Amino acid sequence: MLQQLLSNLTVVSILAVINSLLLVYYIIPKISWVIITRNLNEKPNERSSHKGATPTMAGVAFFITLILTLFFIQHFDTENIGLNLIASTTLIFMVGAKDDLVVSSPKAKLFMEALAVLFLFFHNALEGNNLYGFLGIYEIPLWLVYIASTLLVLTIINAYNLIDGIDGLASIIAIIIFSVFSLIFYAISLFFYYLICLSFIGMLLAYLFFNFSTKKKIFMGDTGSLLIGFCIAFLSLRFMAIDISMYSHFTFKPENGFFVLMAILCIPLFDLLRVIGVRLLQKKSPFYPDRNHSHHVLIDFGMSHFKATMLLGLINYLFVIFIIKLGTYLNSFQMLGVFVLAFGLFLLLFYRLKSSINTERLKIKEEKV
Repeated sequence: MLQQLLSNLTVVSILAVINSLLLVYYIIPKISWVIITRNLNEKPNERSSHKGATPTMAGVAFFITLILTLFFIQHFDTENIGLNLIASTTLIFMVGAKDDLVVSSPKAKLFMEALAVLFLFFHNALEGNNLYGFLGIYEIPLWLVYIASTLLVLTIINAYNLIDGIDGLASIIAIIIFSVFSLIFYAISLFFYYLICLSFIGMLLAYLFFNFSTKKKIFMGDTGSLLIGFCIAFLSLRFMAIDISMYSHFTFKPENGFFVLMAILCIPLFDLLRVIGVRLLQKKSPFYPDRNHSHHVLIDFGMSHFKATMLLGLINYLFVIFIIKLGTYLNSFQMLGVFVLAFGLFLLLFYRLKSSINTERLKIKEEKV
């Protein structure tokens, strides 16, 4: 009876969302209590958008919930990739927990993240070696697939990690990403990945309640952002590895699959490229911490955390719809031009906002003098 229940997609879909939501809602207060009791609160610094010490490591609840979810949805794991995902996410969880407690060096984190990717490569479901005409490229060597996949995963993990700077932003962006992926995987009957997306949506909805709270506030920490970023990267690899026959379920051309993926991840990726560019122009390390992130600029411009989060989330969501629609008509070379133009507009917008902020600060400073 129980096996029949857990093999019903509708039932499991509902349970994936509700169980994940309730589990995270139950576990987070326990984590907060431990963090506060042991005085492990995150202390604000010059880059922080918060004034008081706040509990962190809500990602512990995400990890526990993910492992339990993988157990209950194993019937739909037709590719038998669940164990690889457990091994990889366990490594990522360890890296995040260590970083939240004692801080890890960027090089150590990158090494462990790359090692986690290696566990995924023990399964051939992610070995997509055909780009279906993307910029004139079709099949590529398997060794190049491994290198490109590793770089893609590391980029996605750290891009997502860097947007976790204000209340709700990382959660809202992730909910949008998982929502789009859930529709894609449902359409092509990859229900295991679809259910993982639903589970994360449930987790993040519960987390938002605490993250936006004034009395029960908690941050996901690197424990959460690295785990979520890694799972987004995992789903991205599976999306890039889908067979061309599955593209009959989509309106966009197969050669534009990579651009659709970049649109799904546009806010984290655009922000990462912009921040690295600014730091290099200032002759600083790409890992140098500052307040040049898009969300910091919006907050410094006078927006509340909620408004800045909703604006960036809306931009991400609308850009996905825009690119999927264009991907039906344009080829990959034309789509590249669209992306260059979109990124240029993104740079221009935040350059203007940053200049306005600096001008206003200069006026205030001169008035004080």
